Amino acid sequence: MRHRRKMTDQPPLLHASGISKFFPGAVALDEVELKLYAGEVHALLGENGAGKSTLIKCLTGAYRRDGGVIRLAGAEVDPRSTAEAQGLGIGTVYQEVNLLPNLTVAENLFLGHEPTRFGLVDRRAMTREARAVLEGYGLHIDPGEPLTSFSVAVQQVVAIARAVALSGRVLILDEPTASLDRDEVELLFGVIRQLKEGGLAIVFITHFLDQVFEISDRATVLRNGRVVGERLLAEVSRHDIITLMLGRQLEARVAERKGGAPGELLLQVNDLAKRGMIEPFSLNLHRGEVVGLAGLLGSGRTETANLLFGAVQADQGRILLKGREARITSPREAIAHRFALCPEDRKSQGIVGDLSVRDNILLALQARQGWMRPIPRSKVNEIAEHYVKALDIRLASLDMPIRLLSGGNQQKALLARWLATEPEVFILDEPTRGIDVGAHAEIIALIEKLRENGMALLVASSELEELVAYSTRVVVLRDRRQLRELTGAEITAENIVHAIADEQQGAA
Repeated sequence: MRHRRKMTDQPPLLHASGISKFFPGAVALDEVELKLYAGEVHALLGENGAGKSTLIKCLTGAYRRDGGVIRLAGAEVDPRSTAEAQGLGIGTVYQEVNLLPNLTVAENLFLGHEPTRFGLVDRRAMTREARAVLEGYGLHIDPGEPLTSFSVAVQQVVAIARAVALSGRVLILDEPTASLDRDEVELLFGVIRQLKEGGLAIVFITHFLDQVFEISDRATVLRNGRVVGERLLAEVSRHDIITLMLGRQLEARVAERKGGAPGELLLQVNDLAKRGMIEPFSLNLHRGEVVGLAGLLGSGRTETANLLFGAVQADQGRILLKGREARITSPREAIAHRFALCPEDRKSQGIVGDLSVRDNILLALQARQGWMRPIPRSKVNEIAEHYVKALDIRLASLDMPIRLLSGGNQQKALLARWLATEPEVFILDEPTRGIDVGAHAEIIALIEKLRENGMALLVASSELEELVAYSTRVVVLRDRRQLRELTGAEITAENIVHAIADEQQGAA
């Protein structure tokens, strides 16, 4: 049963106010406020890049904040490391269990504070105490067994038990259910409810909205490094929370569509699927159109993009290009068929930071031609200079490492890389994430220009207003499956939110 406590009933156990964090060229957190109450589960929500992880790292001493105050039980605290945060009572458990798999369950539970006898570790006492602790969480297992003998869910409970033993006031759970099945989620939720009844303040970070409403009492929503709302979940709907996450100003309008009807049917996708990743989906894409992919984090947007590009091999389904079946089981084959993919995470999946801007722009074209047939240096310079000018990439020199560019200019260099291959199908995954306002507008204008020039684009984005502005159709996904396709006057931000929320289905 969710608490209906009013926000003024009691002071928060932890109150972070004015928390700011800056990175070169980016504001990660902008005066964020978070209030955690004893005996509550508090969901911290937001899309990728909203600032959730940065906030947690500031609270736990992993990052030094650039502004703001943290108060714990009314007293100002300033943790400078995760160990110091644990000593203050703030513990964290991550999706990837931060324990030692080569040790036993008991050794993991008591690592660093083992019971001793005559100066030696008392293994019998450690096993006995570990068994008692675990039984308190409803786990009846042999603590003398290696941690790896047990499921991820059991490992999560062990990690929680250790964090509570070391901290015991605030527990932060970062995507704890991402790898669990429904029965394992119930096991974990039972532990969370027990800890809540014991008076812990619990932060729950997840992209599964159904689980948020099932286990949480309150939610704070971040967007672009700022708090856009704190809500008691008993008083709001799924639709309200999604609206906060994806944009507060949801105008029911039809964007102007420039140009005429889409051209030739270029791509047909029939029942493409990957077991455990994305359910069967079908899609048609014409020249001169932009199909938007909308949905919350974890809905299947990126999975759809990777499957089409061959970065992940499908279990079933067919892809037809211009009416002929195409085999795409790797990015190399996709590029050969004139596909391009600009990935969601440009830093880890896109740019090669220490290579020059010039080499980054020519990377895909050279790979397609083959490394044994190098593109002449004069041609390399000509292509790179053309796209630097065409996309207004601001740099000191083509020879400078791309990691020294701003986020927006890195993104434009990635777009240049793929435009140099002259693709027919261009897949963009979050093309405007984490860039400045000027570059943001330029990339949106580029998408429009490419569409007008007859390119077929598939764009996955959490920015609803953008999707509404440039999409000729929008496919809405939830829980890794297609829910609905919006066309024409149906394409409004409000309709997208309604489709994602899907209240009736979510309640079933």
